[in-house]
Amino acid sequence: MNDNLHQLRCIGCGELISGSDALPDFRCARCGDLFEVEYAGWSQRHGHDRPNPGALKWLWRERRSSLETLDQSGVWRFRELLPILDSFGNAVTLREGNTPLYPLIRTAKTLGMDKLFAKHQGMNPTGSFKDTGMTAALSVAHERGFEWVACASTGNTSAAMAAYAARAGLRSLVLIPEGKIAWGKLSQAMDYGAVTCQLKTDFDGCVRVLTEIVLEAPIYLLNSVNPYRLEGQKTPAFEIAEAFDWTVPDHLIVPGGNLANSSALGKGFRELYELGLVARVPRISVIQAEGANPLVRSFAASNGAAMEPVEAHTRATAIRIGNPASWRKAARVIKETGGWCLDVTETEIAIAKAELGAEGLGCEPASAVTLAGLKKLRADGKVAPGETVVLLLTGHTLKDADYTIDFHRGTLLNEQEIAGHEADVNALRRNAVSVDATPSAVLSALKGSA
Repeated sequence: MNDNLHQLRCIGCGELISGSDALPDFRCARCGDLFEVEYAGWSQRHGHDRPNPGALKWLWRERRSSLETLDQSGVWRFRELLPILDSFGNAVTLREGNTPLYPLIRTAKTLGMDKLFAKHQGMNPTGSFKDTGMTAALSVAHERGFEWVACASTGNTSAAMAAYAARAGLRSLVLIPEGKIAWGKLSQAMDYGAVTCQLKTDFDGCVRVLTEIVLEAPIYLLNSVNPYRLEGQKTPAFEIAEAFDWTVPDHLIVPGGNLANSSALGKGFRELYELGLVARVPRISVIQAEGANPLVRSFAASNGAAMEPVEAHTRATAIRIGNPASWRKAARVIKETGGWCLDVTETEIAIAKAELGAEGLGCEPASAVTLAGLKKLRADGKVAPGETVVLLLTGHTLKDADYTIDFHRGTLLNEQEIAGHEADVNALRRNAVSVDATPSAVLSALKGSA
């Protein structure tokens, strides 16, 4: 790996090391905190040898019509801002990224807003935003000659890692909490050939076990503590800015699980600003589930200066994380951009997911916390009607089909959760009905649904 093009800087003590000197668990040897990739040629701290903004915009636009494999990736299309490989020929890609930005016309009208959009990362090859980070980090593993890669996962990371490992001809190990991930996600890891171990613990317990494993065996860790994951995950910020003709939205709202995604997007917008590609950065807010809200509690107790882990409980399995690794990075992004951190209930998540579905945009439950959070921000007057807001949807609806089916059958939420929300829930439910095989029976069912 060409360490002349980048360094790793500890977010805690500021220690600078080369990429090849990172420990297997990607923790700082001095203070134990996480690293961030820094580019000496044009970073905020060094600021020389910057690329020409106009030339980059033209080049990236031209690549959209290219037939070259790397150009068709929404990550590697921006490779000038990802100099993490000796040779881009070592990049492992499934043509990830380039995901759609959908206007939410009906939802915007309901909320009294002019411009509301959803950036749907569930339209990636394995159905989640994790693909953008995995193409970057696994390419580093591939270039460095690792035979095995591994992750602890609530589902999406394992699916992405297993797919990209299979594509590169690498072996993959997945540790998941037994009975605590959606079957749609687990099936992907199995299908892509991963050695999958269900541990009798939660996600945070899986992380602890895996950390010990990578310190003992030559296995490359691909959880979000790996700073190269975040380099790939910053690229949706580039896509969003490009989609708005290099302006940026007023507000970006992101789900909060392990908190690397908000960190990565903040880094992406910050780099665009430092390079002169955009005039400002958007406000970035993070939304967590009420039962898995350690960062929300951190802001309430210390304005994000310290965090106590919690025992996580939420049906939104992708964000069922009680001890998020990237909480310091996320807290920094929220404070730097003037965003907020709040939580939403299980009922609010379920209703928001169904409302997105009613616009034709299916998403996994964790994605829907963004809309649920926006509704609270609007009610509190923290988002103005004229602001442009983008919701980040992290995963495809088929990642957790059981959740959707249970909602529409009326078996997802209990009576206590529904209390006070009966009208909203009943208006959104669309359970399948059993009717006789006659035109008149079907037409009667149509009348009954009016």
